[in-house]
Amino acid sequence: MKPENFNISSAANAGTLAFDTHSTWRQRRDSLLSQLPDRPFVAPRVAVALIRLAEITLLVLVGFLNAIRYPGLEEANPLYPYGMALATAAFSLVTMLQVGGLYGLSELFNPLRHLPRFIVSWFLAICLGALLLFATKMGASVSRGWFIMWATSGLFFFIAGRFAIAAILRRLNNHGQFNKRAVLVGGGADAEHVISTLNNSSDTGITLLGIFDDRLGSRSPDITQGLKKLGTIPDLIDFVRATRIDTLILTLPHTAEDRLMSILKSLWVLPVDIRLSAQGQKLRYRPRAYSYIGNLALLDVFDRPLGDWGPFIKAVEDKFIASIALVLLGPVFAAVALAVKLGSKGPVLFKQKRYGFNNELIEVYKFRSMYVSEADVDARKLVSKGDPRVTRVGRFIRRTSLDELPQLLNVLKGELSLVGPRPHATKASAAGNLYESVVDGYFARHKVKPGMTGWAQINGWRGETDTAEKIERRVEHDLYYIENWSLIFDLYILARTPLALLNTEQAY
Repeated sequence: MKPENFNISSAANAGTLAFDTHSTWRQRRDSLLSQLPDRPFVAPRVAVALIRLAEITLLVLVGFLNAIRYPGLEEANPLYPYGMALATAAFSLVTMLQVGGLYGLSELFNPLRHLPRFIVSWFLAICLGALLLFATKMGASVSRGWFIMWATSGLFFFIAGRFAIAAILRRLNNHGQFNKRAVLVGGGADAEHVISTLNNSSDTGITLLGIFDDRLGSRSPDITQGLKKLGTIPDLIDFVRATRIDTLILTLPHTAEDRLMSILKSLWVLPVDIRLSAQGQKLRYRPRAYSYIGNLALLDVFDRPLGDWGPFIKAVEDKFIASIALVLLGPVFAAVALAVKLGSKGPVLFKQKRYGFNNELIEVYKFRSMYVSEADVDARKLVSKGDPRVTRVGRFIRRTSLDELPQLLNVLKGELSLVGPRPHATKASAAGNLYESVVDGYFARHKVKPGMTGWAQINGWRGETDTAEKIERRVEHDLYYIENWSLIFDLYILARTPLALLNTEQAY
């Protein structure tokens, strides 16, 4: 029996309208994704710090090359006066450029416009170097010819370096790598105020891509201040998984507590900065409680893991240590490969799809430890003690974790890190249930790259997960690592890993 005043035609029209709306949002998202290059964000302060270091290195290197080439200098007094002059001039130049505002991105993009200031700064730096030699009475030990040659060639190489840097930065900027990509969560009047404030701000350092909101109609129009709605909250999660999004700005009022908490519970697993707009809020906090994008006051809810420097430090750490480990462990690598090949028929390496950073699927390498006919690509059934699917060689290399040595190749490819939450297979389960259904917020462990070893592993949480508690403890340790990451923490975990591998009680 139909409710009173129920109109079948109206309901059908509403359903059609909703379908058309979602179809439009999907087309907008697809169009936007096709235009956005998948390049990582480069924090401007990290880029500037590396440029400073590169310029100091360049100037000192040019000076020493001139010293090596200068006739008769090899018979001169010790080289430390030369090093003193080089270091003083180089650091003085960088300091003056910093104070003079010549390390801003706009100045780095346009070196020609600031060429006179570069020349004056270089001249002053050279004078400081000469003054130091005079004050310390080391001037007699330094060749004046070399000093003049370095002053001239150093200026040339410095300016040439600035133009080369500008070319590199422009290329990165064309791909939007110096701007954070942001989306608004919540539309309507609150979003309108946020967009207006950002549009009236200078140098925000972000690019707004769109709005995501579950509401329709006048409460959240399809277009707000020229910014288009791209979908609902579930659509946002998929959108962040598909492309690089750096910041989510929630435009919801603080009074909408239930809705706010519900949205945050969905979004906190994403590897992004989550900020709550303080625009138009009646409740006022102390000034230091706010962060700002342009003139927009924000409350920091969640920070992206590792910060600005973390990804760079982790990348250097991974590439450096993994390269050394591959060289040192080369004989072990070869011996295990030979044992696997002779132990049973089939390929030496086994490749398996696992969850990587931001839930992307990666193909992880391992030495094959199972009979080919028993291979479980999706890990639907985890290996247990005495598992008949495992070869005789496989039991040994699994117990000692030698089967995971090929993952050093994944590290060099940038898919894995040396330290991080261990990557799990797509169908891995605990007590018959998929991990994500056992642990609330399970995917938050994918906010950083997975690792070959981790905080959970050195604390005994490795091997079979036959109970819900085992995967819960692993995830707890993974989240602790993510929240407390540091280079020292990574090195501590790496140092503890060989000792942890001696405990083979849970390794099958």
